[in-house]
Amino acid sequence: MTNLQNTKKTKALITGATSGIGHAIAVQLADDGYEVIVHGRNEERGTEVVNEIIENGGLGIFQYADLANHDDVLKLIQEVDDVDILVNNAGRSWFGESRGLDLETFNTLFALNVRAPFFLVSAFAPKMAERGTGSIINIGSMAGQIGLAAGSVYGATKGAIASLTRAWASEFGAKGVRVNTISPGPTYTEGALPDRTTALGSTTLLKRAADAKEIAKTVSFLASPDSSYISGALIPVDGGRSAV
Repeated sequence: MTNLQNTKKTKALITGATSGIGHAIAVQLADDGYEVIVHGRNEERGTEVVNEIIENGGLGIFQYADLANHDDVLKLIQEVDDVDILVNNAGRSWFGESRGLDLETFNTLFALNVRAPFFLVSAFAPKMAERGTGSIINIGSMAGQIGLAAGSVYGATKGAIASLTRAWASEFGAKGVRVNTISPGPTYTEGALPDRTTALGSTTLLKRAADAKEIAKTVSFLASPDSSYISGALIPVDGGRSAV
């Protein structure tokens, strides 16, 4: 962090930050010196993350919203108002045969994984552009880059985020706003079955799954001035899985 960032707290909103990768990102960015807005649907878990941040000497607050509900997205935008760093992490996955996916789940996947990030960026990026600085980091997935037989619609949502990232980088780049996507591979989180994550990790070039902190470190880099010349990129953090 630069001296400027140490003296002036910049604000970071991390969606889906009450568990898993989002939790790790929130703690990492707070450690980096950002004032962190911990978004989620579970106030108890959100409070635990905020308390962890405060105990580590950081600043954090919890903000509730169900991002599958568009009214909640608009309310979150109104209540947060402005941020310097936006991490679109909240989302839902679904794996199985295509014929087994019902319409409600299909719509929820796109609402959470695509629609909510779109409207958050549409609201916050122009304000970043007015200041001439800002970093937006979208959390994609290797499923958006490689064909997974059981992940057709989930992969489609993550492919859409990669496409939106390139368009947003083009739209806002000249005004100092950087937009990038991180594409994690199999990662150990509370919501994933450990055995399945381990099995998926064995298919990567590094022959292991990731720790959520490894994803958070990459977010930290993209949020910082150290990545000042990176925009419109899709950065795989997948142990080399999408390389072959």
